[in-house]
Amino acid sequence: MSEYRIWPGTGKLFIRRDGKPIYLGSSKAQSLTLQRKKPAKLVWTQAWRRLHKKGITETNLKKRRTRSTKVQRAVVGLSLDDIKKKAAQKPDFRSAQRDAALKEVKQRKKDSKAKGNKGTSSGVRAPKVPKNVKR
Repeated sequence: MSEYRIWPGTGKLFIRRDGKPIYLGSSKAQSLTLQRKKPAKLVWTQAWRRLHKKGITETNLKKRRTRSTKVQRAVVGLSLDDIKKKAAQKPDFRSAQRDAALKEVKQRKKDSKAKGNKGTSSGVRAPKVPKNVKR
């Protein structure tokens, strides 16, 4: 009835009218068998658990999940074509560009120091412009 393990020295053997032997592990199982209750309708039996897909191991059950697709989108300062061009560039070309930009910034700082900051005596700073925005 319950399909639980019956340990030695426990349980009863019940022979049905058709001659089929049934091993009953407990008085609960015996009572319900004599009442002709269907094991699949009793929540605590293995038959019910099988019917309702309970206790299936993770090795047998593979989760189905939808794969998220990656989509490239344009950023505020750059179009999609610009992004693709940058990705296609060689790393040494990008590093050369970076070095040239650093040199230009250093040169600009040197020039402003040499000038003595005469142009910015009013104390007003120019607004910051993001690096990726074209002027």
